[in-house]
Amino acid sequence: MKNLTISVIGLGYIGLPTAALLASNGYSVIGMDVSEHAVSTINQGKIHIVEPDLGAFVRSAVSAGRLKAFTKPQRGDVYMICVPTPFHESKEIPQPNIDYVLNATKSIAALLKPADLIILESTSPVGTTEKIQDVLRNEGVDVDKVFIAYCPERVLPGKIMTEIVENDRIVGGITPEATKAVAAFYRTFVRGSVLEVDAKTAEMCKLTENSFRDVNIAFANELSIICENEGINVWELIQLANRHPRVNILHPGAGVGGHCIAVDPWFIIARDQANSQLIRTAREVNDHKTDWVIEKIKSAADDFLTQSGAKPKIVCLGLAFKANIDDLRESPALSVAKNLISQGYDVEAIEPNLDYHPEITLISLEQLKKQDHIVAILVNHREFIEHDLAKIRGSNILLDFCGALAKH
Repeated sequence: MKNLTISVIGLGYIGLPTAALLASNGYSVIGMDVSEHAVSTINQGKIHIVEPDLGAFVRSAVSAGRLKAFTKPQRGDVYMICVPTPFHESKEIPQPNIDYVLNATKSIAALLKPADLIILESTSPVGTTEKIQDVLRNEGVDVDKVFIAYCPERVLPGKIMTEIVENDRIVGGITPEATKAVAAFYRTFVRGSVLEVDAKTAEMCKLTENSFRDVNIAFANELSIICENEGINVWELIQLANRHPRVNILHPGAGVGGHCIAVDPWFIIARDQANSQLIRTAREVNDHKTDWVIEKIKSAADDFLTQSGAKPKIVCLGLAFKANIDDLRESPALSVAKNLISQGYDVEAIEPNLDYHPEITLISLEQLKKQDHIVAILVNHREFIEHDLAKIRGSNILLDFCGALAKH
C-alpha cells in the first residue's frame, strides 16, 4: 500500500500529526488547509501548533519530499477528512454543525476514481458518514465504486504522535467491503488493534467515549463545589476516596474544554433528547463549574476592593483547555479570563504555551511578584508545578481551581 498517495483535508491538531506520521511511514502525503499561514508554515518544514515531537516529524517529512501542503485539495488514492465539527448555538441545546465535513466532501468529489478510500476522522454525530455518501452521490460519484468509512481519532493532546500509532482504532464502513479496505490501510501504520464495525457504531463509540469522560468529570466538579461549601479540601478527599480499590474519581477543574469532551455529548443529546438526561445534566454541571469559578474570582476581587480600597489585578494562570498544550478550543480558562475582562476587571494571564493573545495581556511567571494580586490557577501546566506557586503567595490571594498547590 505504500505506493498510495494520501490526501489529508484539514491540517490542524489531528490532520497535521496524521499527515506527518503517514509520511514517516513511507507514504506520499498531500495536505490541504484553507489557512495560507498553515500551508506556508508546513511547506517550510515548521509547525503552526504546539505538540511534542510533531516538529521533528514534519521537518523530516518535508525535507524528504513526502509531505507537501496546498490550499486546495489534490488528487490522491486515500482521502482523510480531518476538519472541525463545532455546533450551532441554539436556545435549548446546541446542534451539531457538520458543514465543514460536507464542504470538504464536495471539494474532493471531482477528484475521486474507482477504489479510492474516503475516510472521515472528525468527531461527528451519528449518520454523518452516510451523509458523506449522499453528498458524493449528488455530486455524480459512483459511490458503489469507492470505499467510505469512519475512523475517529482517539488521541490525547500532548501525546498525539505516540497515540496515533499505539492506540486501538475503530473502523466503520458504509459497507462491509469499505470497512475491510479502510481497516487494511490503518493496519499499515497502527500497532494497536484495528476493530471493524459499521459506520453508525463507530460514530456512536467516539461520542460514547467522550460523554463517559464528561459524566465522570462532572461528578468531580460537582463534588468540588459541595466540598467548598463544607470547608473540605476536595483534593485530599479525592485522594482518600481513591484508596478504595473500586473508586477512581477524576480531578475537578475550571470546567471542561477542548473540541471533543465539551462538544461531543451535545451530538448525542441533539439526536435523542428524551433518553440522554444524564449526559445532558453532566454537560450542564461542567458548564456551570466555569460560571462558579468566575463568581469565586469576582467575589475575591470585590472583597479585596472593599477592604483595601484598591482595585486588584487578576492574574489567570493558564488559558489552554488542558495542561501543557496551546489549544484554546472551548477552553474554560479562556472563558474565565474573557468574561472577567468583559465585566471591567483588570486581568492579565500567564500562558507558557502562547506568545500572544489578541484580547488578553500575557505576562511571564517572572513578572508575577509578591504583591496585591488575585492569582487564579486555572490550568495545571508543568511550568506552574515546577515553579512552586506557594512561594509567590506573599500578599497575593491564591485561588486554586485545578489542584496545582496540592502537588506540593
